[in-house]
Amino acid sequence: MANERLWEIDLLRGISLVLMAAFHLLYDLRFFGIGAIGLSESFWFFSPRIIASMFILLAGVSLSISYARSKSLTSNALYRKYLRRGAGIFFWGLVITVVTWVYVRDEYIVFGILHFIGLSIVLSYFFLEWNYRNLVLGMACIGAGLYLAPMSFSFPYLLFIGFAPEGFSSLDYFPLLPWFGVVLLGIFLGKNLYPAGARKYAVPDYSKNFAASLFCLLGRHSLLVYLLHQPVIIALLFFLGVVPQGFL
Repeated sequence: MANERLWEIDLLRGISLVLMAAFHLLYDLRFFGIGAIGLSESFWFFSPRIIASMFILLAGVSLSISYARSKSLTSNALYRKYLRRGAGIFFWGLVITVVTWVYVRDEYIVFGILHFIGLSIVLSYFFLEWNYRNLVLGMACIGAGLYLAPMSFSFPYLLFIGFAPEGFSSLDYFPLLPWFGVVLLGIFLGKNLYPAGARKYAVPDYSKNFAASLFCLLGRHSLLVYLLHQPVIIALLFFLGVVPQGFL
């Protein structure tokens, strides 16, 4: 069971990655001023948040499954596992910080989705035994984040929590409030849909379907896909003459 892939999780994660890449393609075209991209402002606001919610919810589900399958480890070994995993993803977030600081100085990514997921993996260790408390706390975190969202503050050092400083602007910003609430909801779902790390309910197996298998492949390599999709999109747009010569 420890090594068994749950194809439906990979499938949904792969779908969310494709939706994210499609949105980023549209965003890049808009960023470089190609065409009107006549989509409503509500599309630009809600689409990335819906896609990110799907991806982050699945991250919470996966954390719950991983925890259930690793209970044979000592508490110290288990925490080190989550610490290493979270630190690795957070490191790639820092790489993106540096890259965006070089190329998009005014709106470079300070605390984007990889920073958030890396830190959330470490923090989640302290919540993985909870069940309904995660449901309540998750909703409370989301409510607190929505309350803080329109506000700005005179200090920058709690930006990662959700206290955005005055004049702050970033291409990608995922503070703990409200987004850690989505992770907690995912942990709650994982604990109830996959107790002991196995399916509670039988589902038809579509993993051999060609389209489903492609999404599953992407889902199994989500970090790699996330890191590469924007460079690939930018490179394609560059060769098509969309990206200004001085950008790369």
